[in-house]
Amino acid sequence: MSVNDKIVSDLVDNDISFVTTVPCKQLAGVIDAIDAHQDIMHVPSNKEDEGMGLCAGAFMGGKRSAIIMQNTAIGVTVNTLATLVQYYRMPLPMLISYRGELGEPVACQVEMAVHTKAILAQMNIPTYHFHHEDDVNELDKILKYTYMCNKPVAILTDASFWKGY
Repeated sequence: MSVNDKIVSDLVDNDISFVTTVPCKQLAGVIDAIDAHQDIMHVPSNKEDEGMGLCAGAFMGGKRSAIIMQNTAIGVTVNTLATLVQYYRMPLPMLISYRGELGEPVACQVEMAVHTKAILAQMNIPTYHFHHEDDVNELDKILKYTYMCNKPVAILTDASFWKGY
């Protein structure tokens, strides 16, 4: 099973039926797989904080949701995470491409990578970092955890996980 198929399978197995995504070259394969799956309503977002608002609406409507996004906009989401997602104790799995590490070809991506983990730690958001393809085997447990404790959880996926830039 491919990484993309495993991610989608784990989402469906955990009753996640609403997923919003923000475009990213690294995440294109999993976004396509989500878009093609009949049991997931996929709504693309223009911005990460907008996507979190959509996930909050789905949550309030009784659906489990997830967001797939880049780390380069994590700063934009701080207010939404604190005043909406965390305040209302919404479980929100965030599958995040972790741009800006070694091998990054786009210089402007690097600066946010320096701050991503610190921002998530400051917000007390449990964070997992997938480096290797077999790290995806932890996703099911992470999804169960976020719904058990009603917290947002960040899953950072770097270029080596996705097999390069």
